[in-house]
Amino acid sequence: MSGPVAPLSTHGDAVLTGLRLVDGIDLVPRADLAIVVRDGLIAAILPANEAPASTIDLGGAFVMPGLINMHTHFSLSLPGAGGDAVSALSEHDLALYMADGARRTLLSGVTTVRCVAEKDGADFALRRAIEQGHVPGPRIYTAGRSLCCTGGHGHDTDDTLECDGPDAFTRGVRSQVKQGADLIKIMISGGIAGEHEQITTPQLTREEMAAAITTAHAWGRKVTAHAGPAAIIAEAVELGLDCVEHGYELTPEVARLMAERGAALVPTLVVTRAGAFFDDLGVPPWMQERSLNAGPRHLQSYRYALEAGVEVLLGSDMPPFWDFEGTSAVVREMEHMQAGGLSAPDVIRAATAGPAGWLDASGAIGTLAPGRFADLIAMPEDPTVSASALRGIDFVMKGGVVVRDDEGRMR
Repeated sequence: MSGPVAPLSTHGDAVLTGLRLVDGIDLVPRADLAIVVRDGLIAAILPANEAPASTIDLGGAFVMPGLINMHTHFSLSLPGAGGDAVSALSEHDLALYMADGARRTLLSGVTTVRCVAEKDGADFALRRAIEQGHVPGPRIYTAGRSLCCTGGHGHDTDDTLECDGPDAFTRGVRSQVKQGADLIKIMISGGIAGEHEQITTPQLTREEMAAAITTAHAWGRKVTAHAGPAAIIAEAVELGLDCVEHGYELTPEVARLMAERGAALVPTLVVTRAGAFFDDLGVPPWMQERSLNAGPRHLQSYRYALEAGVEVLLGSDMPPFWDFEGTSAVVREMEHMQAGGLSAPDVIRAATAGPAGWLDASGAIGTLAPGRFADLIAMPEDPTVSASALRGIDFVMKGGVVVRDDEGRMR
């Protein structure tokens, strides 16, 4: 043995050439450029003929920022045999299971995630392990455990914390901030995965929502909410809610309110079109029926949001890397977003610069510009024409470190 073995590299150097750049700012691809990476950051973007000697020639590939998935659960356990197996894992087994999901997520082209309910604080340990180079994975922003009422959405798993009354929700927010949460998630209605509820079931009082939102904002954390029906969404948005997850039953009026108040939407369209995924996990018939039947109304809600000018952000809910309908779940979500009415360039923004802005991280991620992390992906086809181009992702870099190189471009 020649010397000590270092942990995984978390930052690197490179000069990328032979690329067509979609930088997340100007969404028209630009050719004849080179990206110079130093110590994990983009040091310069130069005309190719002015760049230092190339270390990686991408052969004409389209390069864009790494994807940011704003609705991720590494410890997801839905009703059914697959979810029961995850719930039965010991804390040690769960940590390894989540680490494998993080690795596969990164390899799928997702370089940053926003976790919106994880079990028992394991997400904080996973984040530390990734940052320290112990395991590979995306950058993690996390809500820790989500907050629900007694018997509320997700109450039967360890990724939620049951609270009742304003005081309990105040303590719940503070408990997650204490662990290191970057944001707070609250469950304000029923959903597709709760057997004893409906999507339309309101679950928090106005006072409970106000307590959670006010406390989180006082601590400098934004709040997102699992939410289905329009009325409860409107009430939460009026109280200062920053983001809506799913939004299954928006109305034009509530969509306009969201746009006026700057509340974003993470639509997760794929979750009401996920029959094959549910089959994989052995999800019971009642949940499958509720989910798939909600699909048409869910899509209409999404269109209301687009028409109103609501900012929509990418989030798959399903594991981003899941092999689904010929691609990954995260790419399939992007295809649904485009098919539902968002242009391909705007889908790119919803997957990169938009989420970075919501996370208050625009100076670090979401675009390819000097001073940002060198988090990027490459593919042969043009993603500004069709989101389906991302089915061809064959190169992934995070912090200047190449983690996927299907074509063997590194020599």
